[in-house]
Amino acid sequence: MGISPIGWLHTLGSLPAIPLAVYMLVKHGRIATQTKAGRAYFWFMLLGVLTVYPIAHQPVSSIVATITLMFLLVGYGIALWRPAKRLWTYLQTISLSITVFLLMVPTVSESLRRLPVGDPLVTDLKDPLLLGVQGALFLALIVGIPLQVRALYKQRVNRDQVAR
Repeated sequence: MGISPIGWLHTLGSLPAIPLAVYMLVKHGRIATQTKAGRAYFWFMLLGVLTVYPIAHQPVSSIVATITLMFLLVGYGIALWRPAKRLWTYLQTISLSITVFLLMVPTVSESLRRLPVGDPLVTDLKDPLLLGVQGALFLALIVGIPLQVRALYKQRVNRDQVAR
């Protein structure tokens, strides 16, 4: 497979973020920063993002890593500093959902281009299978974010009604 030690650190270090994200999206409907899973997601994502830079072969990889890092820091930074709770919760949810998307696109691309070893499913970045999976991920993002925002709004309205 030809993966360097830093490549293995990147791969094995960022892989746990995937089931953690799935778990939180199913259980909480969002990346829940205040949970153990949320804290673990942050550290695995940070490890994955930071280890992209020494192994990136294309400039786009560093650009995606930088954008992912920015959304990760915004999402978790908001968790530490919330002057206007309502607006910031929406921004946090959107930022961290984008990190999941930015994690999954290269994960799927690399997996399809490397597996099975010796006879990968995809050999070209324009392969219809790869483009279809990436399109499905983008669709999940653009449908999922409004659903998350709506769920947060309903939770807030319900809390406000109970508080009265």
